[in-house]
Amino acid sequence: MTVRPSKFVHVVYRSRRFEEMLAWYQTVFGANIQYQDPAIAFLTYDEEHHRFAFLNMDLIDPDSGGPDDRGVIGVDHVAYTYASLPDLFESYAELKSKGISPYWCIHHGITVSMYYGDPDGNQMEFQVDCFADNSDANAFIYRTFATNPIGVEYDPDEWLAEVRSGTPVEDLLARKSDLPVSPIRTAVGAVFAPPGG
Repeated sequence: MTVRPSKFVHVVYRSRRFEEMLAWYQTVFGANIQYQDPAIAFLTYDEEHHRFAFLNMDLIDPDSGGPDDRGVIGVDHVAYTYASLPDLFESYAELKSKGISPYWCIHHGITVSMYYGDPDGNQMEFQVDCFADNSDANAFIYRTFATNPIGVEYDPDEWLAEVRSGTPVEDLLARKSDLPVSPIRTAVGAVFAPPGG
């Protein structure tokens, strides 16, 4: 039986009109900025820690075109939440058995996530929230995103074994601060690289 996500949660956009996009979504959705730096911003209009994220392509990939060049502009990915960590990893095992594997597995701190691409290259994130309460998730964002807004990578097969062996979910959901910042799958990594890194 297919393990399904419990809800649709957010969409991430790549933009060359970063400030204009933030203002538009604040106006149209009444959204609040949860976190912003020059390269990325997270906004929400309800109890979810973020419903939208925006990547500033003028900073991330300045040589790829102007504001009207649609090559890198548009939806980066959409995200779906699973009801539990075991559900996420049983879905992973089921999809892997059918030849479908994630291209990136990352513990963002607010979520444990797996990124997949469909046959057309559309990207999606399957995730589980790390905090039961969004005020705790927001506190984590404010406390840690300035130094590491991306997270740390993990091996999904190791985590599947941990989940199946009965390792407490709380132990897996707590992001370890001593792990290195993830090398990102795209040019975004250069923006978040530690000084001298």
